[in-house]
Amino acid sequence: MRHESFADTATPVVSLPELVGAFSYALDLTEGQPAGHCIRACWIGSHVGRELGLNAAELSDLYYTILLKDLGCSSNAARICELYEADDRAFKQGFKTVGTNLAATLRFVVAKTAPSAPLHKRVAAIGNIFKNGDSIAQEMILSRCTRGADIARSLRFSEAVCDGIYRLDEHWDGSGRPGRLRGKAIPLFAQIALLAQVADVFHTHAGASAAIDEVSRRAGTWLDPDLCAAFARVADKPRFWSDLASPLLDARLLTMAPAGAAIAVDDDYLDSIAAAFGQVIDAKSPYTAGHSTRVATLASQIGLAMGMLPARQRWLYRAALLHDVGKLSVSNAILDKPGSLDEREWEAMRGHATHTQAILGRISALADIAPIAAAHHERLDGMGYPLRLDEAQITRETRIITVCDYFDALTSDRPYRAAMSIDEALALMTAEEGKAIDSECLAALRAIAA
Repeated sequence: MRHESFADTATPVVSLPELVGAFSYALDLTEGQPAGHCIRACWIGSHVGRELGLNAAELSDLYYTILLKDLGCSSNAARICELYEADDRAFKQGFKTVGTNLAATLRFVVAKTAPSAPLHKRVAAIGNIFKNGDSIAQEMILSRCTRGADIARSLRFSEAVCDGIYRLDEHWDGSGRPGRLRGKAIPLFAQIALLAQVADVFHTHAGASAAIDEVSRRAGTWLDPDLCAAFARVADKPRFWSDLASPLLDARLLTMAPAGAAIAVDDDYLDSIAAAFGQVIDAKSPYTAGHSTRVATLASQIGLAMGMLPARQRWLYRAALLHDVGKLSVSNAILDKPGSLDEREWEAMRGHATHTQAILGRISALADIAPIAAAHHERLDGMGYPLRLDEAQITRETRIITVCDYFDALTSDRPYRAAMSIDEALALMTAEEGKAIDSECLAALRAIAA
């Protein structure tokens, strides 16, 4: 059996822009955007900010506003799936390319609402959206914006950053949400973030010319004409588009990061970051509310019972908080499905572990927890996923997270069954002892549960 040391762990030195930029890939997943969307939007928006002559403090706030603009977006995934009876990630991605034309928007909604449902159900779903569309949109955007700003606040960002995130969907002509702000009343960082979002979506979808045309088309409606002119000047500069498409963009964006951004992040701040993204993960589905925190708390208790030093318990707590970050890549049509998953759906579900590894592996301060967290669906008998590791390859920390994840899933409501009692859950887990569940971890869990 492979055991990891329970030794103390040193506080890492980490670049805050690197940390936030790496986590922004998780936000791309929940929005259904191609990987690196927030990074590319930040590159675009930072160039616009420099073109406008913003000072260093303003450029810093703008940088983080754009990277974290989608912090609250997981909170509307289940609602979109419910209302439109569609894949929330595909719906979000497609909707951003529709443009501002009302007829095109209506065609998109009709085409994408309940596409696989019987005709009478499609008609009912579309009718509900047409009848209540304004209140539905306001509800979802307000929820998303509020949650995003609150999470940014918990991460100790300035009120300017939080307000920029909250006002992302306000439009220059007053047609946006949630406050119907108009013109200069909209925070500048929100205006630039929206412009950068539009530019990257259309650039990724159809190329540089499409991005330039779309930004120009929205001047005076969604976007400030002066900002659009600044973007046009930036877009006309040599190498702008080639740099934007470069595989080295992450590193190049770091050169535009706020001065003095390489800081020693203490344990409290790392805990705050992990907790914040735990909230993003759990907001994806009503059936997972609080799951990450419960798993992390229980894992820390088991670690203590098994002799872990306090610093290692904190390390394990972070790994457990983030074990499901890859689930942001899974549609709520699958996560919240009340029946059995088909093979295609299971393949998508199993893929979340690989996404967890990829996201956490980007973050130098958390890279050592990536394989630990991503392996929580591996089994001692070698029949788990994604790598089919066996007993000799699964660390003790992963075994702890696995038993906690298993227990919390069984004792919580799921779309396909009600929550089990503690005794029922432990009986089912006992049947998996030595196959999926580690005996020592299960014994610790029983003692804690008792």
